[in-house]
Amino acid sequence: MKTRQLGPRGPTVSALGLGCMGMSEGYGAADENEAIATLKRALDLGCTFFDTADIYGPHVNEELVGRVIRGRRSEVFLATKFGFETDPQRARARKLDGRPEHVRAACDASLKRLGVEVIDLYYLHRVDPAVAIEETVGAMAKLVAAGKVRYLGLSEVGPENLQRAHAVHPITALQSEYSLWTRDPEESGAFASCDALGIALVPFSPLGRGFLTGAVRSPADFDADDFRRKNPRFQGENFARNLRLVDELKRLAQAKGCTPAQLALACVLTRGKYIVPIPGTKRRDRLEENLGALEVELGATELAAIDAIFPTDAVAGARYNEAMQAMVAR
Repeated sequence: MKTRQLGPRGPTVSALGLGCMGMSEGYGAADENEAIATLKRALDLGCTFFDTADIYGPHVNEELVGRVIRGRRSEVFLATKFGFETDPQRARARKLDGRPEHVRAACDASLKRLGVEVIDLYYLHRVDPAVAIEETVGAMAKLVAAGKVRYLGLSEVGPENLQRAHAVHPITALQSEYSLWTRDPEESGAFASCDALGIALVPFSPLGRGFLTGAVRSPADFDADDFRRKNPRFQGENFARNLRLVDELKRLAQAKGCTPAQLALACVLTRGKYIVPIPGTKRRDRLEENLGALEVELGATELAAIDAIFPTDAVAGARYNEAMQAMVAR
């Protein structure tokens, strides 16, 4: 397995990670047996950077990951996230909470669910506008001092909060949506801030929530409870326009002798040496396909052809609905 560093001073992890959210929520019916098999297969193949969060389920995704890594803890670089008040009885009732007391309680709860003594990378999932970022990160820093957490990360923040947080305690990774069809970290300045501060970028949804695989041909392909049914990019004319982009990507992939997913991931990997994507999947076959992207090498002409299909304004539709977008890039 190829590896990468999470920044110039960060730890070494598998060059592609595994996003675990879809094993428990968001993308239609869950299959726990296949999810467990996928996690075990990832470990066997050397894909050891696992990403979860307390909100996924809520709680059940951490429990799932915890069961699988029991007895194999030394093989895993484990990342989880906090930042919301969660209630398993009301899964969609989520409220931002960055208070120091919540930081401590959330970490202890995640440690218990995961069945581990230390979390390798602990992210603030979203910034709470009611709490200064310095207070939240200051409480996270105390978790490092206490030996409960090794490294700190932030998710979906803009340059100002990234810099303010980093001044309190070194931030190892910024997790943000980043792919051929979501270039927000470039446009917001977060990408440049990561380079300047020595922070890794960990792209989630580097396959455009599955759209860039080429396997999605109609919104009817989604289960009734798949959140993409309500995502603006997967609706109406937006869907049709974006599908035409993916068809062009499929043409390039066929010429390259790889799949569209592999081409899309390989392209993201070229954007910087400290970029470690975490494509999510809940199936072994997709996991193995994604890892095949590490063998795809792209030259300047090929990258230019991909960029010609996906300029920053090519994709139709916002990436989130209004409520979810309000929590991004604070």
